[in-house]
Amino acid sequence: MKIRHLALQSAGLALCCPLLAGAGQEEARGFIEDSRINALVRNYYRNNDYRDRDKDGREWAQGLQLDYRSGYTPGPLGFGLDAHAYFATKLDSGGGRARTQLLVSDGAGHSRDESATAGAALKMRWSNTELKYGDLRPQNPVLALADSRIMPATASGFAFTSREAEGLLVEGGHFTAARDFNQTGHRGGFYAGYAGVEGGDVDYLGGTYQVHPQIGLSLYSARYEDLWRQHHVNLNLDQPLDADAYRSLNLDLNLYRSLDDGQALAGDIATTAWSAALALKSGPQTFTLAHQRIHGNQPFDYLALGGGGFHDSIYLANSSLIADFNGPGERSWSLGYKLDFAPLGMPGLSLNTRYIRGSHVDGRRVPVGSPYRYYADNEKHWERDIDVRYVLQTGPAKDLSLTLRQGTHRIRGTSDGNVDHIRLITEYPFSLL
Repeated sequence: MKIRHLALQSAGLALCCPLLAGAGQEEARGFIEDSRINALVRNYYRNNDYRDRDKDGREWAQGLQLDYRSGYTPGPLGFGLDAHAYFATKLDSGGGRARTQLLVSDGAGHSRDESATAGAALKMRWSNTELKYGDLRPQNPVLALADSRIMPATASGFAFTSREAEGLLVEGGHFTAARDFNQTGHRGGFYAGYAGVEGGDVDYLGGTYQVHPQIGLSLYSARYEDLWRQHHVNLNLDQPLDADAYRSLNLDLNLYRSLDDGQALAGDIATTAWSAALALKSGPQTFTLAHQRIHGNQPFDYLALGGGGFHDSIYLANSSLIADFNGPGERSWSLGYKLDFAPLGMPGLSLNTRYIRGSHVDGRRVPVGSPYRYYADNEKHWERDIDVRYVLQTGPAKDLSLTLRQGTHRIRGTSDGNVDHIRLITEYPFSLL
């Protein structure tokens, strides 16, 4: 049975279970009364310094995001509308430097001076179950669209979420087209990111359950038509150690299993990927140790869209700013450190840094003729990321944030390159209604 049929059945089950019904729709005040408009002004500088290539990528842009969310009409069954409009203006770019995917391309090697896109979605709610159809931004382990440039990406289709039982979220969706974060049209396709091959529609079904205040469990399944079927399991354990010292231990386990589907346009796929991350939080500091492994003759691949950008459909611990450490047979370790400066008298300031090292990449495993046949034998690489963020806590510019991200990647192999990466992002969110 196809996943979209399962999704429709699950949505129907949620809509027909009054014993589980909550008060979500009962609290609806009206389409206009509960409406809101949120805005985000984003200034973004991005620099990709390719150490072993002749040309780098360097661009600077200004963006504006407007998101409208209507309320629901009163009654047992409520109806509403969501809409958005995104704008981008080029501040600095040029021929030969438009290699950051920050802005919309003009098709001739340059970025457009200005670009804009808009979309909308109809929505319906009964109790605590919502069904939406239109341009959406799904966020889950098997289909997560990124907001990592000036404009967020969107996908066209339907999705439902149901929270009829306490601690349980069930969701599913069916999508037929997409718009990447560097595109304005809404008819783009879904791609295998590392294979560079376009598939068909995307379906997913899954959910999360809070088994205990310290134990969370999630299970998802997805189908990328003619590419692969993918299953994901997550177990998250949070154990307080010393409440007075704000000390706790967290264990996060992720497992993916991917198998080729239909015409198998990316070739035969049988990959298992897993990661385990152990984080010790002590007051304002968090220390994280993670291990990740890829089993199979292909890399662990995941979603990309028509603009060539990778997205967030990879919840493995060592997926990072530049690399994902997901080559065939790869093993990787990482050490991370976070510091919240609020207890030190500087609220709003935070530091996040980590170091990842990968090895045992075996390009000989990849079959001849496979689109993944670009890995060398015994590749090794490492990455270091630094993230500094400050959010204003008071005053007329409250919630204004400044973020500096720097990443360095070095590799001995053929699947990627050496790069020094910088992002400087300023964001100011505010409400218009």
